[in-house]
Amino acid sequence: MTSRTRNVLIVLGICVLVVLASVAAVVHLVQSDLGRPGISHTVVTRSEIIGVHTRLTDEVEEPKIRKTLEMVREMGSPWIVEYFPWGYAEPEKGRFDWKHSDIVVQDAYDQGLHVIARIDYVPSWARPENTTSRYLDRDHFQDYGDFIYSFVSRYKDRIHHYVIWNEPNLSFEWGYRQVNPEEYVELLKTAYLSAKRADPSAVVLAAGLAPTLEDSDMAMDDLTFLQRMYDAGATDYFDGLAAHAYGGKLPPDDPAAPDRINFARVEMLRQVMVNNGDAGKPVFITEAGWNDHPRWTKAVRPGLRIEYTVRAYQKAAEEWPWVQALAMWVFRLPFPARNYNDYYTFVTPEFVPKPIYDAVKSYATGQ
Repeated sequence: MTSRTRNVLIVLGICVLVVLASVAAVVHLVQSDLGRPGISHTVVTRSEIIGVHTRLTDEVEEPKIRKTLEMVREMGSPWIVEYFPWGYAEPEKGRFDWKHSDIVVQDAYDQGLHVIARIDYVPSWARPENTTSRYLDRDHFQDYGDFIYSFVSRYKDRIHHYVIWNEPNLSFEWGYRQVNPEEYVELLKTAYLSAKRADPSAVVLAAGLAPTLEDSDMAMDDLTFLQRMYDAGATDYFDGLAAHAYGGKLPPDDPAAPDRINFARVEMLRQVMVNNGDAGKPVFITEAGWNDHPRWTKAVRPGLRIEYTVRAYQKAAEEWPWVQALAMWVFRLPFPARNYNDYYTFVTPEFVPKPIYDAVKSYATGQ
């Protein structure tokens, strides 16, 4: 090899390395801040409000997380509701473990899904001994707000909707304390301000309330609770309302009434919003559905469950312009619950689609 040839090869080698480095830099720039590529799929659907509650909280295997979200997309569902427990992600004050939530958030983003993040579950360091993970007193409201700030800051390019707590009108969900709408508004305000500080465009949702007619030490009627939230000044501290709308044994077209628990009860919640000047805010139904357990008294036959579910998606899309998403409970459980909860699912733990999955897919995609 001549000296000239060797020099030419060296120059060519340097050029190749420069090109490769440039390509690597471009790839790095287009990757997400979580270290993986961005959206690679889009959801094909005839209805932009279709959603499911995925409940991947206890799914530890990434291939199964990815498979779940892939099947959601293929079903024609643009929305998912996912639970991100505070206590899992911040086991000690200021020490975070984002591994699981990073996987879920990125895989959902890859599939082109809109994530509604529900955030609660109190870590042991933020509550007294011998209390439940639902117990959060005023002394630790700001700790929750600090976590909201950290969560929103981390995922603001991937998540835009956040639900603050869950069913605070039940004593169980309030740490077995007396239900207190005014205290919940304090928590909501703290979380709202923290979320907006992290991302001014964040959509903060007031918690979905448990549909109930009860007024006791254990629960408060959801309509009463919502009105008392408004009376306590909640208006300025949420951008939309999360809602729970289970049908029980009744069809989705069963009419709404203040003394009736059915799917259409969400219309009563909406009326409370309208009465308080909040008609411009949307509603996100983050839990809903029917159960087809063969021996549960609150269940319906499998065929009716399919009929009611498809009709509910249709009804919300055609009759409730104020609803932006309707997420049915629950797409899949990672392992059998061996009780009535297994009969809310759309897919088995082994990823076998149930007839309801095929029916919703047919409705959503027109196939």
